[in-house]
Amino acid sequence: MSDSAASGAQAPDDLTQVGYVSGAYGIAGAIRVTPFSVDADALLNVKTWWLDKPSLRSVTVRTAKMHGGDVVATLVGMSDRNLAEALKGAAVHVSRSQFPELEEDEYYWSDLIGMDAVNLQGEALGKVIDMMSNGAQSILRIAPVPDPAASDKAPERLVERLVPFVDQFVKTVDLKEKKITLDWGLDF
Repeated sequence: MSDSAASGAQAPDDLTQVGYVSGAYGIAGAIRVTPFSVDADALLNVKTWWLDKPSLRSVTVRTAKMHGGDVVATLVGMSDRNLAEALKGAAVHVSRSQFPELEEDEYYWSDLIGMDAVNLQGEALGKVIDMMSNGAQSILRIAPVPDPAASDKAPERLVERLVPFVDQFVKTVDLKEKKITLDWGLDF
């Protein structure tokens, strides 16, 4: 495995965590990676990953394939199960610029996290802090943003919202403005 970060090569500024090493696979040094997305496109298509264990460094992917819900990968220079086991728990990062292109109206979760969520009435619902999947669809996890003007009044009840990321509720996604408009009331 290369140790690019330690040897002077700079890690890209746009590294995005796409999964983590959940253990070794087999006896020949393959690793099992639990992806953060269901289809794992970035893990399956990008040939340079960055692992943060023991320190941030690049690795070259020889093969990667889906196995159950995980990705099983072989890395150049790794042919020992003990080396693979030592990577357990390592975060797997990929340069965002290397992500495969998406179809229209498709989004990477990492692009949605951090966006402001508003409803059709223009009322702020909060900020997307996470995404998750229930198997049937992706779900936006929206944390409320406290209103600083309301600090002198009785504290309002701040409720985290879980909104299915489906056409019925998601009306627009504006990547440039970092805003998602939802058909979702404040009282939901």
